[in-house]
Amino acid sequence: MDSTLFIDINLYTATALFVVGFVGGMVSGFIGSGGAFVLTPAMMTLGVPGIVAVASNMCHKFPKSLVGAMKRHKYGQVDIKLGLIMGVFAEIGVLIGKHAMTSVKHAFGDVGTNLYVSVVFVIVLAVVGGFVLRDAFRMIKREKEGGDDMPHEVPKLARWVQSIHIPGTMMYFNALKAKVSVLFIVPLGIATGMLAATIAVGGFIGVPAMIYVLGAPALMASATELVIAFVMGMGGTMLYSMDGVVDIRLAMIILAGSLFGIQIGAIGTTYVKDSLVKFVMGLIMIIVLFSRFFYVPGYLSHLGLIDPMRESTIDTLKVFGDVTLVIALAVGGLTIIVALIKGMAAHRRSQEAQGTLGNA
Repeated sequence: MDSTLFIDINLYTATALFVVGFVGGMVSGFIGSGGAFVLTPAMMTLGVPGIVAVASNMCHKFPKSLVGAMKRHKYGQVDIKLGLIMGVFAEIGVLIGKHAMTSVKHAFGDVGTNLYVSVVFVIVLAVVGGFVLRDAFRMIKREKEGGDDMPHEVPKLARWVQSIHIPGTMMYFNALKAKVSVLFIVPLGIATGMLAATIAVGGFIGVPAMIYVLGAPALMASATELVIAFVMGMGGTMLYSMDGVVDIRLAMIILAGSLFGIQIGAIGTTYVKDSLVKFVMGLIMIIVLFSRFFYVPGYLSHLGLIDPMRESTIDTLKVFGDVTLVIALAVGGLTIIVALIKGMAAHRRSQEAQGTLGNA
């Protein structure tokens, strides 16, 4: 791959990448996701080709995932065996996804990878964001009715999977409190890796798969996904670096920003309800979806897949895309900060009220 893949890093670009990493870190710490569904589109908006954005994002994620996995393992939330096994099979998916991405690059150039990543983002964010928002509104409705969140219950599909006994393939996993055939884990891991190698967000498949197909509690699924992300990120970084598309500069600047932001986001989760966390996650996904959608017509036009569009029209759509992404970052960052401030204030008032009653 030639050096034209890498953008110039000046003061403006470095500052923008740091801010993007900071907001992505806040989102990551707040919703328990890697935040790559914000970071990858943001890097592309700054002019980074899709393949470099994905590869560099995977590079920045795996050290952060290792730290997160170690921290949550102390609280007994990580099933290391399940994470490692899914991670190994996910590497197969990463290899397949990386091959597809580089094939697009060789056939259609940077514009092709930009289109490929953008279309996958639009589809995945529409599906996942829609489901997350639906769950958030359901939780809010239950809260208004005075109900509490339902305790963990193994889904029907997961109960069926756990009931299937295939000799020589059964393994016990602490997160599931049951034995499951490794043959069920193979396709889940491969699909997770393929998505990670395409948009750097494998958790969109991995976490729901562990919850709804295997039967893991949501808390353990999100924590165990950090192990999978570490394995995928390390392998994906090595695979993509062999093609010369990992920009270590981007990875380090974003990592520096995210390490600050993730602390604020993690603190914020202690003061808010799960419904708000899901609502923020779904809302950001839908907004980011539209930011990528505005870029798609221009890519199609440049590749000759649709009738040629005027450059002025393409530039206007890009402006819409850039503004929409800024709105997504602003909504995510401000919502988390406001929730943190309100939550801390309410917590302080509660402590003061308890202190007053105690003195009385």
